[in-house]
Amino acid sequence: MNIAVVGGGIVGVASAYELAARGVEVTLLERGSLGAGSTDRALGGIRSQFSTRVNVEFSVASIEVWDLFEERFGTDIDRRRTGYLFCTRDADTADAFADQVAMQNEYGVSSRLVDPAEATELCPGLRSEEFVAATYCPADSFADPHLALQGYAGAAREAGVEIRTNTAVSGLDPRESGVRVGLANGESLTVDYAVNAAGAWAPRLAETAGYDLPIVPHRRQTAVVDPERPVPESDPLVIDADTTAHFRPERDGRAVVGGHFATDDPVADADRFSEKADTDWAVEAVERVGEFTDYFGPESRLAGGWAGLYAVTPDHHAIVEESVPGVVTAAGFSGHGFQHAPATAKVVAELVVDGEASTVDVSDLDRGRFDRGETVTERNVA
Repeated sequence: MNIAVVGGGIVGVASAYELAARGVEVTLLERGSLGAGSTDRALGGIRSQFSTRVNVEFSVASIEVWDLFEERFGTDIDRRRTGYLFCTRDADTADAFADQVAMQNEYGVSSRLVDPAEATELCPGLRSEEFVAATYCPADSFADPHLALQGYAGAAREAGVEIRTNTAVSGLDPRESGVRVGLANGESLTVDYAVNAAGAWAPRLAETAGYDLPIVPHRRQTAVVDPERPVPESDPLVIDADTTAHFRPERDGRAVVGGHFATDDPVADADRFSEKADTDWAVEAVERVGEFTDYFGPESRLAGGWAGLYAVTPDHHAIVEESVPGVVTAAGFSGHGFQHAPATAKVVAELVVDGEASTVDVSDLDRGRFDRGETVTERNVA
């Protein structure tokens, strides 16, 4: 069996590895360098505190891989387990937190409800009077996406994957004899299956294969900040669930600050967007996190920042399916692609080799759910 994986981000590279591990002949095609799309601009969060069962299942299955990544792939991904702390001022959201923790616990996740006083113990700089409830999972963590990608890429090469960078794909043409993969240089190859793991660019590729994907690229920004008071490296990643403003500790007392505050921020062309963080946005982000923590006062200084793309679906869940005969889609993770890549890769291999997924039940992640009105929106998006 011959497979072409289109997309050299971590979802594509991990999928190529898992396919090759199943004995499949794999060619990975990336128009630029590995990770140049969204992976190298990801924050690297790895968490289980999601609001829907399918996302929790993806997290649990992925964390099984992340926990053994260095042992399995020989790569230290600089993983730090400081936990995630979600906070809210809203009574309805607090009730939802309770339901979510109960559901997460069913899957063995060690999340728990915490009151504002305990939240302050977890994050000494938190202004606990701002909130009525919080949830915390000590096992939540973050890692270096670039190092993780390189770990997967090395393993993929060792497993026999041919990785072709600077190789743009012009289109997919599913036929009875296989899928013809056209390359921008005029060449083509015919494979048994193609995997569309092109992230924010996946809708373009889907269109060439005769199907639509309701995925829209959204620009998301990150600021690196020298706060007024150093953020301890032991602090969790803290998220204001009401505004999406969040921060996590960096080295030497610095912090990484984020949040999306625009009501609508789609990118018209995924090839043309500013990769630098906007100063006005960064100032707002620091002001917002300064409203609920005493680390970020008027003496805080911007030390850098960047912007990347989320591939967003209407319900903030991925599309993972065989979209048309011979073409498997794994895209639209709405900011969760890095952390869910290990489980996604296994599912992709199962769809191709076995004809159905077993690691995670993805029957509700087909694109037809939007036409059927059978969606459940992920609430815990940061």
